[in-house]
Amino acid sequence: MAKTVLIVEDEPSMQRALKSKLEHGGYDVKAAADGEEAVAILKTVVPDLVLLDLIMPKIDGISVLRLMKDDDRLRPVPVVILTNLSSGDKVAEAMALGTFDFLVKANYSLDDVLKKVSERIGAP
Repeated sequence: MAKTVLIVEDEPSMQRALKSKLEHGGYDVKAAADGEEAVAILKTVVPDLVLLDLIMPKIDGISVLRLMKDDDRLRPVPVVILTNLSSGDKVAEAMALGTFDFLVKANYSLDDVLKKVSERIGAP
């Protein structure tokens, strides 16, 4: 059974590119366009990993991360933060909440994301 990755990314082109790359890599992918959608998905699905943008409409990534850390089902799920260079303070806050991986959007390729996912949860 394929491992599930939840992508929480509000930029449609980035979300599509990530989803396509991970699906071609063999992962089952769920996608949310904002934190509110992510929370709704997380009520029914426990993914193997979450790729989480920090700055989003409705509910931001830090709030989603806090919700996950407060939920026994979701606490062990690894989270990889997707961030812009300007959100360094948010990255520090995310790290304090137990996130150990992050990718700066301007500096990574889709292959980097696939590699990071594989490192964290293994091949699909």
